[in-house]
Amino acid sequence: MFDFAGKKAFITGGTRGIGLAIATKMARAGADVALNYLRNKKAAEEAVAKIKAISGKEPLLLKGNVAKDEDIDEMFKVLRDKWGGISFLVSNAASGVLKPSKELTYHHWQWTMDINAYALLALSRSAVPMMKGNGRIVAVSSLGATHAFNNYAAVGSSKAALESLVRHLCVEYAEHGINVNAVSASVVDTEALTHFPNRDTMLNDSLVWTPAKKLVEPDDVADGVMILCSDLTRMVHGHTFIIDGGLSIKLPG
Repeated sequence: MFDFAGKKAFITGGTRGIGLAIATKMARAGADVALNYLRNKKAAEEAVAKIKAISGKEPLLLKGNVAKDEDIDEMFKVLRDKWGGISFLVSNAASGVLKPSKELTYHHWQWTMDINAYALLALSRSAVPMMKGNGRIVAVSSLGATHAFNNYAAVGSSKAALESLVRHLCVEYAEHGINVNAVSASVVDTEALTHFPNRDTMLNDSLVWTPAKKLVEPDDVADGVMILCSDLTRMVHGHTFIIDGGLSIKLPG
């Protein structure tokens, strides 16, 4: 469906879950892929092998914390040296503290905001000059940006900041030929969800309230990213593309 031959895609958090689904689809469409990871070297090596098996080309593997300017600078130095330019930036890496708001500390808050919101600002700052007047930036958000859930105060607030930043970056970069958008997914049963203390309840409730009567999968989110990176959406700027099987329409309140 998509022909991204000659395109170069940098996906943060690209070695597991939604990020790996995005990277896999990019590789299948012919794009050169760079994968960022932070800690899990085994998963990163497995992701590299998977992408190489699909495309015949070994992806770039970049270790770094997307909340740290020095790590971002180092990763983009490698991208400039290896690629020269970049077509797509997918800001997918995420983290956060899952606690009731009364238990959140300044450190919890700052960590979550830096990883989930500041990273997009810093990554875009480095990516835009490499896009040379033609590129796509896509951030991965969640329904917690607009809906309240237990233990999600810090992460949800950071995703709301992320979506707001998408709109502001759109205004700055649209005239330079760069589209900035986001995808927002409902509950996706990835490894990251195992860190939620109420995981089972979230999955069950999501299934009950989703009109499509099935949960969103990583490939569903990846398809949304592919659409936003394609020429089909060349006039879509500053939009949050909701991928939730209709859940957000039916949620109570």
